[in-house]
Amino acid sequence: MASAAEQLAANLNFSAFAKATELKKRIWFTLGALLVYRLGTYVPVPGIDPAALAQVFDSNRGGIIGMFDMFAGGAVGRMAIFALNIMPYISASIIMQLLATTSPHLAQLKKEGERGRRQLNQYTRYGTVLLAAAQGYGIAVGLESAGGIVTDPGLLFRLTTVITLVGGTIFLMWLGEQITARGVGNGISLIIFAGIVAELPGAFAGTMELGRQGAISTLIILFLIAMVVAVITFIVFIERAQRRLLIQYPKRQVSGGAFRGESSSHLPLKLNTSGVIPPIFASSLLLLPLTLAGFSSADSDSWLAVVSTYLGHGQPLYMLMYAVGIIFFCFFYTSIVFSPEDTADNLRRYGGFIPGIRPGKSTAEYIDYVLTRLTTVGAAYLTLVCLLPEVLVAQYNVPFYFGGTSLLIVVSVTMDTVAQVQSHLLAHQYEGLIRKSKLRGGRSR
Repeated sequence: MASAAEQLAANLNFSAFAKATELKKRIWFTLGALLVYRLGTYVPVPGIDPAALAQVFDSNRGGIIGMFDMFAGGAVGRMAIFALNIMPYISASIIMQLLATTSPHLAQLKKEGERGRRQLNQYTRYGTVLLAAAQGYGIAVGLESAGGIVTDPGLLFRLTTVITLVGGTIFLMWLGEQITARGVGNGISLIIFAGIVAELPGAFAGTMELGRQGAISTLIILFLIAMVVAVITFIVFIERAQRRLLIQYPKRQVSGGAFRGESSSHLPLKLNTSGVIPPIFASSLLLLPLTLAGFSSADSDSWLAVVSTYLGHGQPLYMLMYAVGIIFFCFFYTSIVFSPEDTADNLRRYGGFIPGIRPGKSTAEYIDYVLTRLTTVGAAYLTLVCLLPEVLVAQYNVPFYFGGTSLLIVVSVTMDTVAQVQSHLLAHQYEGLIRKSKLRGGRSR
């Protein structure tokens, strides 16, 4: 029999959405914030020659710079103030989470609740400023060495570029936090999502133009469309997949001396607990040391040009490092967001147990065993989804926006945001039912 929450979810309709005033305010705030972000991707960094930049960017579009531009929503190709996007913040978060597993001080902060979380977030912000400054300086030097892009090279240009790019990243970090707190969905993920979705129509039109010119056959275009549909379907299926562990609760005495009979529930464990984080983290780490590499086309013998060549899409080294990064962050991030020991302690505290498993340590070991197997399957799924389309994209020279990483981000963020909207609607309907029951109770008295 369907639960009360499931029955409410089945009855959700447009009228319920129209009455949810708080939800509409959150959605409008989110759309407004994303509009501000998109406008910022068209504000150029001072001192750049757009024509020369476009020429250099087109020659490096198939390399790591093209991948960076996808995450930045086209801001790299325009060298806008948001060219670094939110990637320095993601890199700083990775470093902080890694340090928290080795530093006793940071590990203690994680256990201090809200106060410790705020302190760790502050450290992450400091790290973001440092990484953004380093990457901004690398971009400034790379632009000067590319030749013809910078109208007035020198110390002033480098200082201006660093300040502009760092300011853009800090603003996006703040904007993402505001979306998370006052809007709908995860702000950081939505910023990346908005950049990818905004460039999809142009990428599709470019692919159709290549087909019209004969650069790509019609059969390949049809195969690409079929692959995109298949990948989206597969992502939706896996992201909704769960392993439900049966939890039973014994008879308990309630108020009045009566006994409540045995009850049962389920502990849902997602097949992909880490979500879209591993591909983003892995891409961020690959992009972090190579921000400068794509701009070294002027000197084909430099080590930057060599590294950029080996780390191009479809290259074995890129595929290997990307796969290793995805697998590592699948297990690492899962261990951060889900603790079998804490789950087992909570079950024992409320009298719950898994049939056939002793409470306490044995329960934690069993949950960890199941979670490890699920994470292994989830890591294989993410690696397959992210790498196979990337090979096809590199092979047939179509835009990155049709690759597995971009599709995974778009589908996963959409599903998470829709789930949050449904949660707000359910909460609104519950509040309406409670108010109605109180009114009826008052009238009966």
